[in-house]
Amino acid sequence: MRILLASDAWTPQINGVVVTLQNTLRGLESAGHTVEVIGPDRFVSIPCPTYPEIRLALNPGRGIAKVLAESSPDAVHIATEGPIGIAMRKLCLRRKVPFTTSYHTRFPEYVHARTRLPTAITYAWLRHFHAPSTATMVPTPAIHEDLERRGFKRLVRWSRGVDSTLFRPGTPTPNNWKRPVFMYVGRVAVEKNIGAFLSLELPGTKVVVGDGPARAALQRSHPDAVFVGAKVGEELAAHFRSADVFVFPSRTDTFGLVMIEAMASGTPVAAFRVPGPLDVVRDGESGVLGDDLRTAALAALDLDRGTVRRHALTFSWQRATEQFLTHLRPAYA
Repeated sequence: MRILLASDAWTPQINGVVVTLQNTLRGLESAGHTVEVIGPDRFVSIPCPTYPEIRLALNPGRGIAKVLAESSPDAVHIATEGPIGIAMRKLCLRRKVPFTTSYHTRFPEYVHARTRLPTAITYAWLRHFHAPSTATMVPTPAIHEDLERRGFKRLVRWSRGVDSTLFRPGTPTPNNWKRPVFMYVGRVAVEKNIGAFLSLELPGTKVVVGDGPARAALQRSHPDAVFVGAKVGEELAAHFRSADVFVFPSRTDTFGLVMIEAMASGTPVAAFRVPGPLDVVRDGESGVLGDDLRTAALAALDLDRGTVRRHALTFSWQRATEQFLTHLRPAYA
């Protein structure tokens, strides 16, 4: 099958959407499918306001039309709701080409965190965006229920996986951090609520792995915390192994891949009892969920790291990719 994937999130960005798409692409190609990605790297782009690490394609419509005409895909999937996703949606509707979409990010909450724009306005726009899709893929039951309550239609499940060979128990990164080590890994941005973690009264050391627009301000306001910047590959895996507890303070994520990566490393998770953690963490076994993040973080110290990893291994990129394939629709009957 020839699959055309349109996404505003693509390399060199480092985030959960890109990791999901990269692993799905590898799974599809391993199964013999051909995937062409239309990302911001194909176009002239500008930095996203308030988030310069993300590039926004300028006027991608003509380039997308050329790719669609030349590739004659068997299926089209629109992964994001940015300029590339909007242009591909418009073109598919004009040419009467069926397409699927996916919902990776609680965009209304992110916009509200930055601009205070009411979430009802953004959700109305998102309903309009996804309405023509033959299927909108969502990562968890909690997100499915939330979007269904908000009037979204034709919702289907597309879960996530973990590279359990890379993210595994083993040697930590060399450090002299006072234990216990409480760690956050991910984008350092306002919607991730990292300040809620850094403000907790906890013993030992708080470590932040990642980069983003909020890093400088958080470093100034929390000089006691250790900020190591973004890490990838084995270096990232070693950082996960170095933590006693992985603290995930976000209240807006649809999934939170980093939680599975932490658990696969044997590191228990402490998080709020909200969508994302609710469907990823097994409370009391692979992590602790609650309304009090400090209490959850301290309680997670007592969890068995072997049990934590075994729960992470229930997530599989192969199964997630099979789900993705099941939901695709023929672009040309």
